[in-house]
Amino acid sequence: MKFRSFCSVSAVALLFVFSAGAALADPKGVWLAQDGVKVRVSTCGQALCARVAAPKSPVDPDTGAPWTDKYNPDPSKRGQPLVGVAVLYSMMPDGPGRWSGWLYNTEDGKTYPGHLLDLGPTTIRVEGCALGICGGRNLTRLQ
Repeated sequence: MKFRSFCSVSAVALLFVFSAGAALADPKGVWLAQDGVKVRVSTCGQALCARVAAPKSPVDPDTGAPWTDKYNPDPSKRGQPLVGVAVLYSMMPDGPGRWSGWLYNTEDGKTYPGHLLDLGPTTIRVEGCALGICGGRNLTRLQ
């Protein structure tokens, strides 16, 4: 009987530890991507989302003008400023320090299923897959 009680208490304790870890993970803030783009992760309803906070440079070298969402599949949105464009959306909790949802790639205008992983207080990772090819990028916390 003591062993059974010990197992029950241990299971409850483990559940509490894992639940607390998920609750403590907080990727909200401003992050710097490896290519120099800054993104702001925030809550959007019950999900997480991220928007471009600042492009990698003031002007697009292809146009000499400020960056726009030039590859957006909706032609009417291709002239909108890149700042403010959602690049992560509908990111719902999917385990401790992990969210799953959608990634918008401003470099090709396509949307992919993906994940946001909280690797610690100073690093998150964004991962996605397209046509069986998977990859990801680490981002460093600025704020």
